[in-house]
Amino acid sequence: MNINLDIPFRLNFNNLDGETQEKLMQQSRHEVEQKCGADIKVYARENHLDYETLLEEEAIKNLYNHKFKFTV
Repeated sequence: MNINLDIPFRLNFNNLDGETQEKLMQQSRHEVEQKCGADIKVYARENHLDYETLLEEEAIKNLYNHKFKFTV
């Protein structure tokens, strides 16, 4: 049996500082922008909402969909 686990984020448990967290957030934000940035822009415009705030919220939600591998 061949099991392929896609783990995009490998983290050192001893290095979860603000810089690492910001890097994860930027990666997630970029991913969300690539996948559905245009849809978020349309939604923001139609509902008079701030695009950047919506993008940030979706990036946070997106982080919950990833698998993380921690090393100690």
